[in-house]
Amino acid sequence: QVQVVESGGGTVQAGGSLRLSCTTSGLNFHEDAMGWFRQAPGKEREGVACFMWGAYDTYYLDSVEGRFTISIDVAKNTLYLQMNSLKPEDTAMYYCAAKSHGIYQHCESDEANVWGQGTQVTVSS
Repeated sequence: QVQVVESGGGTVQAGGSLRLSCTTSGLNFHEDAMGWFRQAPGKEREGVACFMWGAYDTYYLDSVEGRFTISIDVAKNTLYLQMNSLKPEDTAMYYCAAKSHGIYQHCESDEANVWGQGTQVTVSS
């Protein structure tokens, strides 16, 4: 059974950093698509950073390009999202999501078929 569990959220001041972790089981990092999504109150869920197929092709939301980095530690079965220079508009619930036995075409939430419970990130001004 494929499972993903997020951790690492919290409250940070604008300009600060956080690293989110997603511990996985049952995923093949060389074949499956994985990524980070977020949803702020009153807004639709959006793709933040994705490995579109395995770890070979990455996507970043324009507003986080250059500030966020998605990475994988294969030995630990863990996906990370390093978030630097955080802004209040980054405040949201962040989710790890995967598409088991598939690829992401657009890093959109309706493409994923495995979701974690989410971890809250709050950036204060």
